[in-house]
Amino acid sequence: MTNNPNQSQGNTPQDPTPSVSHDRHDGSDPVTKAVCDKVRELRKKQRWTLQQLADASGVSRSMLSQIERGQANPTLGVAYRIAQAFNLPLGHLVDAAMTESHIEIIRGDDPTFIYKSDDTMQVRTLSPLNKEKDVEFYELRLEPGTQMRSASHFEGTTEFLTVLKGQGSVHSGDDVCVLKKGDSAHYRADVPHMIENSGKTQLYAFLVTTYRA
Repeated sequence: MTNNPNQSQGNTPQDPTPSVSHDRHDGSDPVTKAVCDKVRELRKKQRWTLQQLADASGVSRSMLSQIERGQANPTLGVAYRIAQAFNLPLGHLVDAAMTESHIEIIRGDDPTFIYKSDDTMQVRTLSPLNKEKDVEFYELRLEPGTQMRSASHFEGTTEFLTVLKGQGSVHSGDDVCVLKKGDSAHYRADVPHMIENSGKTQLYAFLVTTYRA
């Protein structure tokens, strides 16, 4: 996902990076604060350093540091470059800043949340990645004949599987059940378990894992 722009990142007159306002926000500008916080949140979610984000966006490391610390207000051009580095539309930064909502949104086209993807299955997490949690929510797409095997989780862990399309089989220890469209199953996940596409078309399902404290 990292871009490799061939642009200078120095603070010389030839630096193509758009300028920013260096007025520190003190909390009186919630929009600016939200944008700055969003940049830091996205970078940490990607596990990027400031230099990696600088390389991907063409915005200098020092400028990014100032933005994240609230010491510089990013212009629209700078915000656009940062959004492009994360393969996100500019609105993902701006819209989040324009609303003071505490709702976290996971976009359907955000590749960050793809847990596994190959020719046989795709597993996408629908839970926030940046929080400790005792519930995990996944979207599953398994091709016919595909098995998703799991070792025993912590004691007391359970799973809920709801089939939206296709047919699946759930194996939990020595127990087995078959689920069709609209069916749900609740089963132990602290024993070896498996979800299998036992039908002839793609299995599309939601999986919820709960960890008992």
